[in-house]
Amino acid sequence: MDRRATLSTLLGRSHAAKAISPIETPKPPVFGLAPYAGTFGFEQAAHLLRRTTFGPKYAQIKDAVSKGLNATLNELFKDNPLPNPPLNYDYTTDPNVPVGSTWIDAPYVRDTSNGGLLHQGYRNTSLRTWTYETILNEGTSIREQLTLFWHNHFGIGDNQDPKFWYRHITLLRTYAWGNFKELIKKINIDPLMLRFLNSNQNTVNAPNENYAREVLELFTIGKGPLVGPGDYTNYTEQDIREFARALTGWRDQGYNVTDATTKVGSFFRISSHDAKTKKLSHRFDETVINNGFDKEHETVVDIIFTKKEVARFICRKLYRWFVYYEISTDVEQNVIEPMADILVQNNYEIKPALMALLKSEHFFDVLNMGPMIKNPIVFSLNLLKQIGWNALEASDLATRHKALAALIREVNNQQMVYFDPPDVAGWKPYYQEPAFYRIWINATTLQARMRLTDRMATNNYTVGVRTGLNVLNFANTMPNPNDPYLLVEDMVSVLLPQSLTDPQMTDLMNAFLAGTPDYEWNTIWTNYTKNPGNNTARSSAETKLRNLVKAILSLPEFFLS
Repeated sequence: MDRRATLSTLLGRSHAAKAISPIETPKPPVFGLAPYAGTFGFEQAAHLLRRTTFGPKYAQIKDAVSKGLNATLNELFKDNPLPNPPLNYDYTTDPNVPVGSTWIDAPYVRDTSNGGLLHQGYRNTSLRTWTYETILNEGTSIREQLTLFWHNHFGIGDNQDPKFWYRHITLLRTYAWGNFKELIKKINIDPLMLRFLNSNQNTVNAPNENYAREVLELFTIGKGPLVGPGDYTNYTEQDIREFARALTGWRDQGYNVTDATTKVGSFFRISSHDAKTKKLSHRFDETVINNGFDKEHETVVDIIFTKKEVARFICRKLYRWFVYYEISTDVEQNVIEPMADILVQNNYEIKPALMALLKSEHFFDVLNMGPMIKNPIVFSLNLLKQIGWNALEASDLATRHKALAALIREVNNQQMVYFDPPDVAGWKPYYQEPAFYRIWINATTLQARMRLTDRMATNNYTVGVRTGLNVLNFANTMPNPNDPYLLVEDMVSVLLPQSLTDPQMTDLMNAFLAGTPDYEWNTIWTNYTKNPGNNTARSSAETKLRNLVKAILSLPEFFLS
């Protein structure tokens, strides 16, 4: 799919069908990782922040322009403190966790009537709303985007204990742009991963190859073409078996416990470990692994990471997350390969390689600005972050918690559930050819997206009471809110990644003014700002702004980043 074709095709709203030539015109050469030397203006700053955060505000974009590219990148990678842990927001019947306290180390209580666990449900909801609030409070930081990237990369789902999830997501957040090799070593013995891929059942007498297979195929080096029986170019079935033996002996603890003394963690049981010598295939240079007891799992990682294909593999995944899904021969040669070189030279520290990509000529190539279909979490949180949501202006945590829980259900309807990827390979739009991002849009998800934007824009989203986007505050953050033409241009520049045609801008102005002479908007806005408590003045301005915002959010371009 030509990246200049927008979502209009999917919505059936293209202005005119263009004839397709049977002969493809040559594509322009791919800019490589050379540092971007062009103007770092509003458009470029907005592009950088759209891809690295969950939606920049006007002031953030202007601040980035003022600071410049390098200073903005340094801010994006600034090592801020980790968020405070999730709380019991409003659940009054948990004897181990008072309202306002955290549950991350608290035991469960067993229901004496049916043997089930009590209080797990509210803690799972708390984990999810805390995650969304953490994203909303991200500031100018790439950490939450990378946390979601790693969550997709490791693809864990189907686990009911939020205490295990909290430790896992904190691990990903901690290593967001850190050392990839060290992260894999931590993942080897992460309690959640031990359970998810059955490594907690991997023993000397009954080896389980699930994790060994996925750590090669999906987490580190990738599965190449089958070139012989059990030989996948980058590794063989022999390597899977031998690595599985080297990974034996690890157990998780603390899952769904009612005992306050048993904490979530992992431990090594020496009697379950295969202490014999393991020999790898020619793909890993017939390396011999001697018994390393509880450190042997680290030796496995060190051996895998001797192969440069590991660097190429993770760089391709970073590219598809932050740039575009199509990796042509030119992109492989001029972007992925030098990016992998940087990763290897820096002992697999993610930050130098990713920063090189984000400040490259290639990243700021006009062809890479706007062709990515937003995933449902980005799409939905863009509304809240860039425009503002009245329901989140409540001072008490419980009210905000309920509002975010309602929003999460809307995002789930768009087929992206945080903490529950559909497959160990992650969400399909990041790996399934040939559709990739277009998988996000189908008859069900399109309606879910449009229903959310329409209800939010028109103040018809119900969370106990009717609520919606704070369009008045959004307009007030623009530099010229009293000028209807500049106001529309500025809103478009924040919310959309691509410039609009003159007819599109005219349509927006018509939706905004609705027959009112353009000069009257200045009077309407001035009346409101001078009398914000006057319901008539407020309603007059708010109604027109809601019509404008609804029109912008209905455009195919809002689906793009």
